[in-house]
Amino acid sequence: MSAKSKIDFNKIVPYFFSIIRIAIGWHFLYEGITKIIIPGWSSAPYLAGSRWIFAGIFNSMAANSSIVAVVDFLNIWGMILVGLGLIFGIVTRWASIGGSLMLLFYFVAYPPVPGFTASVPVEGSYLWVNKTLIEFFVLAAFIFISSDYQYSIDRLFKRWRDEKARKPVADLPSDIKRGLGRREAIKDLISLPAIGAFAYAFYRKKKWDSFEEKLLQIDGIDANSGATLLKFNYTSIKELKGQVPKGIIKHTGKNGQPAEFELSRLLMGGNLIGGWAHARDLIYVSKLVKTYHTDEKVMQTLALGEKCGINAIISNPQMGRIFQKYRHEFRGKIKFISDCGTNLDFQKGIAMSLAADWDALYCQGEITDRWTNSEWDDPNHRTVDERMELIRRGLEEIRSHGKPAGIGAHRIEAIKVCVEHGLRPDFWVKTCHSHDYWSAKSNAEWKDNYFDFDPKETISYMATLKEPWIAFKVLAAGAITPEEGLKYAFTNGADFVCMGMYDFQIVEDVNIALNTLSQIKERQRPWMA
Repeated sequence: MSAKSKIDFNKIVPYFFSIIRIAIGWHFLYEGITKIIIPGWSSAPYLAGSRWIFAGIFNSMAANSSIVAVVDFLNIWGMILVGLGLIFGIVTRWASIGGSLMLLFYFVAYPPVPGFTASVPVEGSYLWVNKTLIEFFVLAAFIFISSDYQYSIDRLFKRWRDEKARKPVADLPSDIKRGLGRREAIKDLISLPAIGAFAYAFYRKKKWDSFEEKLLQIDGIDANSGATLLKFNYTSIKELKGQVPKGIIKHTGKNGQPAEFELSRLLMGGNLIGGWAHARDLIYVSKLVKTYHTDEKVMQTLALGEKCGINAIISNPQMGRIFQKYRHEFRGKIKFISDCGTNLDFQKGIAMSLAADWDALYCQGEITDRWTNSEWDDPNHRTVDERMELIRRGLEEIRSHGKPAGIGAHRIEAIKVCVEHGLRPDFWVKTCHSHDYWSAKSNAEWKDNYFDFDPKETISYMATLKEPWIAFKVLAAGAITPEEGLKYAFTNGADFVCMGMYDFQIVEDVNIALNTLSQIKERQRPWMA
């Protein structure tokens, strides 16, 4: 290779360092400006969500409005000043120090450390090292990189000072010296086209956001185009009116001693998280729900529920993996209630649930409905009595592990058959909703449009049972409003209500439940828990 064809790295390095510095500055500047634009942005949800070794400090900061105001100010203007400093290359060393400190705090608050990875929404997969840590090390390096190795305003000022301090070079013509000076000055002003590009990109995005928001407002949709995912998940917790009250399910503990299982009056349902969506003719919904509920989204949803006082979720044994991940990675305290529904095999469902250490177990409604039906074509050719014996043994197996044991059903006839066979669970899980919606009235036969087949008989018969009752499908899979469904279930005897909720519905549903419970004066059935 000839000398002329060799790459002169000494000329490339300043461009390389300058581009890296400007790119990180762009990121900081846009983050800062966006926080000004977003209505009501606050660092409080971010601080409150921290879970690592300094979580106590960050959480206490979130609880103090004065501290939050200071943190918000430092965040916004710190990012803007660091961004401008890095883009222009003005006081680059101090901008790098400031940016490094901010990034260090962000990393400490939400590190990609095993056991603490579900605190905030992220894209990609990380183990100890993430984008925050990488930017931290890059800015830390810029603290020590001389301005001689990058084009910047700092370098321009330094050259001017040096030129004044030095004697003129006599052996160079004046026009050559002026040419060299201009070229170097132009290089040091590389940030001007960069800031121009930033301003243009920001203008174009703002223009599109305004256009999009205008169209959404015309359509009557409440738009918030600037909301980040973290804000979308957690900001509404400011509107929370209180914690969900609790009730007690009494059962037999591990040592055969009486034990108490505390449950919030409002429980989360696992169908939406698991992707089992009763969407009637909308055949794409189950896939849509599964796509939305990534592992991170599920854990964020559970964490938000916990913050609102919901302390349990009912789901299928197949969800044991993600629930164990939540316990391990998020250190969550939410209780998991398994329906043991695995291919109509109660015993297999129990084994799977015990292996995943679920907190309470019950016989899934689908199993109970079929096993109590004398006309059901049992592939194993068992009689109703034989199937009832399997449920009895299942309840005993669950209790032998010191866990509450329940029975679920959609049909009230199934509950009656269980009672007639002397089955007495620690709790019942029974559907409860009215038929006061159009699809329940428009079909003579069941087509996934109602789940409590005889509401009046459900209310009447459940009132005779002394065990706690967890009502589910209270909204008839989205056909009834939460206000109507919760009032109907609690007024007519349910001790607890299980509702499927997306993360953006949790705070609103909790507030509705609190309002409903505060207004109930008389019930068809006394509280059994």
